[in-house]
Amino acid sequence: MKLIDFSINEKIAVITLKNGKVNAISSQVITEINSALDQAETAGAVVIITGQQGMFSGGYDLKTMKESSASAVALVTAGSTLTRRMLSFPFPIIAACSGHAIAKGAFLLLSCDFRIGSTGAFKLGLNEVAIGMTMHQAGIELARNRVPINYLTRSVINAELFSPETAIAAGFLDTVVQPEQLMATAIAAAKQMLTLNMTAHHGTKLRERKEMLQALDVAIEIDSTMTLNL
Repeated sequence: MKLIDFSINEKIAVITLKNGKVNAISSQVITEINSALDQAETAGAVVIITGQQGMFSGGYDLKTMKESSASAVALVTAGSTLTRRMLSFPFPIIAACSGHAIAKGAFLLLSCDFRIGSTGAFKLGLNEVAIGMTMHQAGIELARNRVPINYLTRSVINAELFSPETAIAAGFLDTVVQPEQLMATAIAAAKQMLTLNMTAHHGTKLRERKEMLQALDVAIEIDSTMTLNL
């Protein structure tokens, strides 16, 4: 059973997470997202990643995370590798955040080039410390580079969660719209981004994120040897 929907139309690729009520990020979801990104890259498409109404993603699949330390480390490593790919993707990636975005769901937002949120009683942020998980190094490096310094301790160490509106200042979203406007706004943003020179876009992205990508490479290696308890 497929855990994402995927389509490409006029060089706009849409990835829709559909793995249960919390859109858990499992190994299969990561594999399917990577396959979709392969197709989008071949097509030269701008990517939109979204979820179900009310839920972008609640984070990693807890069944896998609780199975064993080795299973948890393997899943986190695959997720961080996906993050690294998204941050260096040759074409823009837009998040259309359809609701709650917690833990890995929030990290997906931090991995995108433009993030549009939906208004509503939703929570966004990094809750790892609140649920007893010491933040992995790759997560710290990503947050260090994408979350404003005055929100970094609040987000990473204090596990503060934010509303869609306050998530803009906290660095998880760029703008917020009404739910019925979410996909139309994302498609309009994608069309605008299609006017970019993609060689210049990619080259500039790699230059601007060079130090972050290098730090992520080191962090992913460190994390691959850690012990996770959840």
